[in-house]
Amino acid sequence: MALTLPINDFLSTVADRGRSLIGLPVLSKQGDVGGTVILCLRLLQSKGMASGLALSQQILSSYETFNTEHKLEFFEALFQKLACDTGDISQAAATFLENKSQKNLKKLSKATKPQYATLISLLNQSPASTMKLLNMRSDLLGMLRDTPELKALDEEFVAVFSAWFNRGFLGLRNIDWHTSPTILENIIKYEAVHGISDWDDLSRRIKPADRMIYGFFHPNLEDEPLIFVEVALMDTMPDAIAPVLTKDRTPLDPRKATTAVFYSISNCQNGLRGIPLGNFLIKQVVEDVKSRFPNLKDFVTLSPVLKFGDWMRAQKDDVNILPQELTAIDAVTKDDQASLLSAAAYFLSNEKARDNKPVDPVCRFHIGNGARLERLNWAARIDDIGFDSSFTIMANYRYIIDDIEKNHEAFESEGTVTLSNGVKKIANLDKS
Repeated sequence: MALTLPINDFLSTVADRGRSLIGLPVLSKQGDVGGTVILCLRLLQSKGMASGLALSQQILSSYETFNTEHKLEFFEALFQKLACDTGDISQAAATFLENKSQKNLKKLSKATKPQYATLISLLNQSPASTMKLLNMRSDLLGMLRDTPELKALDEEFVAVFSAWFNRGFLGLRNIDWHTSPTILENIIKYEAVHGISDWDDLSRRIKPADRMIYGFFHPNLEDEPLIFVEVALMDTMPDAIAPVLTKDRTPLDPRKATTAVFYSISNCQNGLRGIPLGNFLIKQVVEDVKSRFPNLKDFVTLSPVLKFGDWMRAQKDDVNILPQELTAIDAVTKDDQASLLSAAAYFLSNEKARDNKPVDPVCRFHIGNGARLERLNWAARIDDIGFDSSFTIMANYRYIIDDIEKNHEAFESEGTVTLSNGVKKIANLDKS
C-alpha cells in the first residue's frame, strides 16, 4: 500500500532534513536583519532542494518577526548587496561585442539581472511561501514614497509575480452559498467598494438566482481570492446603487434579464498591486454569464468616479456650484446638476496622467479593458463616500462584445477614452 503525504507535509519533512544537513542555525534574536541577509546569500549559493527549502523557510520565518524598521533595513540591505555589478556588466558587454554568440548574450543577460530577482523566486519553494511573499511586497510598497530607490526592487517583485499570477495559473470560481466558509469570510473582509455588513448582506448578493460573485484564485492560495466581481442580472442599466443592494426587492427571473451589471470589483491582495488581473476577470465573466444566460444583451458596470470630487474642489472657478455637504444634494438646481455631470464627463475623458491615460483608476481600468463610457448618473450613490468622491455621481461603462478589441487598441495606442453619444453631448464633445 503506497503512503501518500500532503505536499506541505512532504516539503516540511524535506526542509527538516535540509536543516540538519546544512546545520542551519536558529537566529539568536527577533529582528536579526544581518543574520537573515546572510541566509539569503547562502540561499543564492545553495544547490540542493532540501537545503534550499530549509533556507527559504528560515528566511521567511525570520522576516515575519521584523518590525517596520527591521523590514526597511532588510530591503535596503538586499538592494545594496544583491544589485547588479557594473563591472561584470561592462565586461560581459565587451565580450559580447567582440563575439556576438548566444553564449555571450546569455552571460550578458545574467550580468544585468540583479540577484534579488533570483532570490524572490528561490524564496517561493512551498505553497505556503506565496502568501508570505505577497505580504512582503505589500510591506515594500508602503516604503516606496520615502525610499524611492527601492522601486528597482519592487520592479523585480512585479516581474516575478506577473509570471506566477498569469492567466494560465488562475482559476475562475463562481462563489455561492455553498462555497467554503473561509472563502466567504474573505469575501466579506475584502469587499472594497460597497462593504458587506454581515452574513445576511452577503447572502443577498449570492443566494438569489439573479445575483452572483465570481473570483480568481491561485492554486497556492486556495482560500484567498485574488480579485472578485459582484454581478447583478437586471432588466435595465441601473442609474443608482441603492436599488441594486436594497434588502426589499423581488428577485428577477434570470431568463427575463437583459443586462449583466458588474457593480463592484475588489482587489484582495495589496501585494498584487499593478499586476493585471481584472481585465482577464471581466472578459471571462462576460463569457461565462453569456453562456449561462443567452438572453443577456448588455454588459455594463455601475462604477464610482473616485477622483472627481478632489478634482472639482481644485477648480476654483466652479466652486459656486458645489454642494458643501451631503444634505445639500437635494438643493442642487437642475442647471448645476447638468454642470456637474458635464464636468464629470470632461474629467473622465480628458484629465490624463503622464502616460496619457485617465487619472481616474476605475475609468482607466474599464476603458483599458475595451469598454466605453456609456452614461453618467446623478444622485447614484447618496452616502458620505459617494458625496466625498464624486458628489453622488456614478458611471456606467458598457462592454460591447464586438467593440472591445477596437476600443482597447485605441486606448493603448492613443489614450482614447471611448464615449457614447450621450456622454459626448454632455461633455460638449458631440460634433454633430
